Amino acid sequence: MKELRVAVPTSHTTLGELRADIDRELSGMFPPGLLEMRWEDERLVLEGPGANASVTLEDGLLVGSATLGPPASFMGAVIEEKIKEALERVAQTGEHD
Repeated sequence: MKELRVAVPTSHTTLGELRADIDRELSGMFPPGLLEMRWEDERLVLEGPGANASVTLEDGLLVGSATLGPPASFMGAVIEEKIKEALERVAQTGEHD
């Protein structure tokens, strides 16, 4: 098992205000139907082949955490980079308006 944690600073104060951007970014990263995404209050839960992940907002940080088993663990570095890029784009949404 591989554990990932990506934390990106943001000035946003609730995950709800970023919900549409998070949905758009993460759903566009992987082939349709590969990931199951669901919101549980202020937490996004993602599940896919060999992967369990979540996105939360913790003390000014947009945090993506994942546990990867096979087959996802074989793509750990790629998954980590994709999540980091997506969270960085979401974290900046609306901050420069």
